[in-house]
Amino acid sequence: MCHAEGSTQVAGSAAALAVSPVAGVQGDSAAARSGSTMNIIMVGPPGAGKGTQANRLALWLNVPHIASGEFFRAEQRLGTQLGLEAKSHLDRGMLVPDDLTSSMILERLSRPDCARGVILDGYPRTLPQARTLDAAFAQAGNAKHIDRVLLLTVSEDMVLERMIHRISCPNCGWVYNLESNPPCVAGVCDNCGHELSIRSDDKIATFHKRLQIYHEETWPMIKYYEERNLVTVIDGEQDIDAVSRALQESIATHG
Repeated sequence: MCHAEGSTQVAGSAAALAVSPVAGVQGDSAAARSGSTMNIIMVGPPGAGKGTQANRLALWLNVPHIASGEFFRAEQRLGTQLGLEAKSHLDRGMLVPDDLTSSMILERLSRPDCARGVILDGYPRTLPQARTLDAAFAQAGNAKHIDRVLLLTVSEDMVLERMIHRISCPNCGWVYNLESNPPCVAGVCDNCGHELSIRSDDKIATFHKRLQIYHEETWPMIKYYEERNLVTVIDGEQDIDAVSRALQESIATHG
């Protein structure tokens, strides 16, 4: 297999590749959900595969996959003030401040394509962000709410191993693993043909900082949703297709 692990930008042929291994697993359930909304948060430690699985779920449910990290990287490529401010935090392995992140994501959620639901990846990442999201949904007055929080669990050793072999496209954001999911042509993005590189926030020095932040700032957010019985734990150490099946089955069961 030689396609990217996931992105907010999916070409038609790449989309077919991304869903083909799991297309029939819960296909009927996906079709049955076509008239309903489903707002899902994907969460887990850095390198757990959130982007890969969020992209697959978005295709399966036919809703947008909104990845906060890719938004920031897009702004960096455009050289905007938002992008530069975000980059100063991301390059040090730090989270982008809550108010900056929330304002960006909430604006995106107000667009028409999110009316039927969304897969959120990387937001909310802290307890204040989760509360801000809930308040924004309540203020919208349309009964919108978070339906499920899907938690991918992966050991620190496995996450580190994945991060060592991780490479991505600075142009379109697609992510690859040189061991388990390499590009078709070495060093070249399958999606846009751009030269691949190691993201600055994927370097080992910043990885440990990101993992520390996850435990200190994201776990309280997870507990917040656990108290509302919204969290489903999925073993993220399985192969990509097995994780996809488990996520689909969870949505079919709890949706």
